[in-house]
Amino acid sequence: MRPAARRAWSCVKLAAPWALAALVLALVARQARTVDWPTVWQALQAQSPGRLAAAATLALVSYGLYASFDLVGRRLTGHRLSVTRTLGTAAISYAFNLNFGAWVGGLGLRLRLYMRWGLPAPTVAQIIAHSMVTNWLGYLWVAGAVLVWAPPPLPDAWALIEAALRAIGMAMIAAAPAYLALCRFSRRRRLRLRGHTLKLASGRLAAWQAAAGGANWLLMGVIVWGLLGGRVDYPAVLGALLLAAVAGVVTHVPANLGVLEAVFVASLGGRLPTAELLAAVLAYRVAYYLLPLALALPAYLLSEAAARRSGQAA
Repeated sequence: MRPAARRAWSCVKLAAPWALAALVLALVARQARTVDWPTVWQALQAQSPGRLAAAATLALVSYGLYASFDLVGRRLTGHRLSVTRTLGTAAISYAFNLNFGAWVGGLGLRLRLYMRWGLPAPTVAQIIAHSMVTNWLGYLWVAGAVLVWAPPPLPDAWALIEAALRAIGMAMIAAAPAYLALCRFSRRRRLRLRGHTLKLASGRLAAWQAAAGGANWLLMGVIVWGLLGGRVDYPAVLGALLLAAVAGVVTHVPANLGVLEAVFVASLGGRLPTAELLAAVLAYRVAYYLLPLALALPAYLLSEAAARRSGQAA
């Protein structure tokens, strides 16, 4: 590639995420101006206590499942931190990650908590890396399955686009068996990516990663689907949730605030009244973001106090 073309491509790669972020945020602002918020509040109040309790319970189950991703790193690094402390650290970090962004919860807080318990930074890096692999490996095959078997409805004139989406979906699904094959058959048990080394899981552990990562995304979809009263097909709800997750990564908006709501309205607005959609998404935000954070904050303070008492304070 010529120097001028290389520079142009670098500019495109730099500008593309910002352009997409601006587009998503513009969509958020546009949707917010047109929403009848009193009606949304009425729809939110109409949610039954049983439905809200089920959503909160499933959210806590999802947090437990996500926290178990850190057990992969525990197995591969051989660190001696107990399963209970590993799960607690991961769950606290996940709540902070969702509400305050990846740098605060996913990286900074998790690094601090694990190092409080005596783990060295390279070990923590391996734990975080395997948690991310588990999460996004599950995302790839679940999102791929949605694109292949339940793609979003498109006009007949967009047949080529639908075919392209199915092809992309097949490629995403293929990521899971490709990773399993790499872990099962690779003679080199370490993978180097951009100067970083990742220890490969066994074939059985890799299969668990794919299953657990996918199950968590499916469970998150069930929570939103339940809050919508099952009035929208589950694959459509799951697809909107998966799209919102990517939009949140691109925009870097803490707690995916506004982005989650805008994507759901844009994706499912023709199937339910906007007020009812937003009420369900706001209830999901309470169950999946705010309730776990309310539990994680005191748990974090207790963890800090316990670390100080054990003489491992930084």
